[in-house]
Amino acid sequence: MITSKLTSKSQTTIPQAIRIALKLREGDELLYSLETEGRVVISRVPSAGDDPFAAFDEWDSEADRKAYANL
Repeated sequence: MITSKLTSKSQTTIPQAIRIALKLREGDELLYSLETEGRVVISRVPSAGDDPFAAFDEWDSEADRKAYANL
């Protein structure tokens, strides 16, 4: 189990092992999901750079999604 402490300003450092596992870099956004029994799941918000086809929005119509859905 990996732990970190909360500072007086409600800040914490994300441990290196977690940063590596989530492939976190400076400026990345984090997503917090509240689970049951006081648990929180932390995920990295995908950036536009994660999807190599994100720049091709001209091919992102409903017709295109239907045509290429089964590829």
